[in-house]
Amino acid sequence: MCRVSDYSTISPNPEAEGGRDHNDEEIGLENLTSILGEWLDPGVIGPLAMAWTGRIVAALLVFIVGRWIARSVTKWIRSGMDRAGIDATLSRFLGNLVYILLIALVILTALSTLGINTTNFLAIVGAAGLAVGLALKDSLSNFAAGVMLVFFRPFKAGDFIDAAGISGSVESIRIFSTVLKTPDNRVITVPNALIYGATITNFSAETTRRIDLLIGISYNDDIGRAKALIQGVISQDTRILKEPPSQLLLMELGASSVDIAVRVWVATGDYWQVRSDLLEQIKLALEGAGLSIPYPQQDLHIVSSVSGGM
Repeated sequence: MCRVSDYSTISPNPEAEGGRDHNDEEIGLENLTSILGEWLDPGVIGPLAMAWTGRIVAALLVFIVGRWIARSVTKWIRSGMDRAGIDATLSRFLGNLVYILLIALVILTALSTLGINTTNFLAIVGAAGLAVGLALKDSLSNFAAGVMLVFFRPFKAGDFIDAAGISGSVESIRIFSTVLKTPDNRVITVPNALIYGATITNFSAETTRRIDLLIGISYNDDIGRAKALIQGVISQDTRILKEPPSQLLLMELGASSVDIAVRVWVATGDYWQVRSDLLEQIKLALEGAGLSIPYPQQDLHIVSSVSGGM
């Protein structure tokens, strides 16, 4: 049987509990004050601040000097490749790649100077790089395509090409994209993967190009006379090359015309202007000689019949 004194011993005392909580709070505040006092102690915070200030200053110096060295080395490499006669597109691409690698090395050195464990940092960067690589697989494919374009060189800066359905002069080949300028002065940036994965037509790869025209004359016109008139127009244009020789071929007996193929060779830069002038002069020469250039037409014959009996 329990006595009253036993109940008084085990029953909670609100006043005692409140006092204990109050004491705990006072002890916690005293501990926090003690810790802050130790940290804010000039004897502790002074050397710590000096050490971190020195590390930060050293890391900044490493980054600034390292970036200057990276730029100088990149400039020296590009100058060396230019003197060696390496294509400007390739030297620019390799220069940018070397600069990025050097800057990454400078950043790692600066972090190490700051006191950060770069080994763990590289492990984290590697894991993050894998995740980022999966997320940016299209960008990586553009980078790989850019490397292939630079090393295999299907075109270079200044060439006029048709690639990925776009025609224009190559302004630059970048790490992820190629910049084209169209004849009407539009600047178009095309991902490298689209260019390398499609058919590339380089109109500037050779110094000469052939102009192909198809001239139609009437069935009633003299073929020999028409050829002589066309040959006269060709002979008068000094921009047309003598070698390879020009060709005039009877190509087809069409539905409404006799088609003569005209093939002449010109310098690549003269292609479009010579083609336009040649078409104009051939038309004027044929019309001036009384020959016609027919066009598709249909003749409609109406036959009427009169019935004898009504």
